[in-house]
Amino acid sequence: MDRRRQIESRLREALEAEHVTVVDESHLHVGHVGAREGGGHFRALVVSSRFEGKNAVERQRLVYAALAEEMGREIHALSMQTLTPTQWQDQRPT
Repeated sequence: MDRRRQIESRLREALEAEHVTVVDESHLHVGHVGAREGGGHFRALVVSSRFEGKNAVERQRLVYAALAEEMGREIHALSMQTLTPTQWQDQRPT
């Protein structure tokens, strides 16, 4: 399983996520220190009811905890959007 799919799987499982999309943006960072050391650059969208009642920092902490084994090794940088199912529904086109 490639890194992107591994990250998606880990987030789905750990956060009981309704929707997860991970994009590998490592190719945009060729030559960057983290890229040379093997860590990838990723962007993630995670939709989980576990984010209900949590602020942005608390949500990010949940994501980082879910990816603790990958951070610093497989993942050098991670940008994320964390939404509740209601927020996800409100953002989707009708």
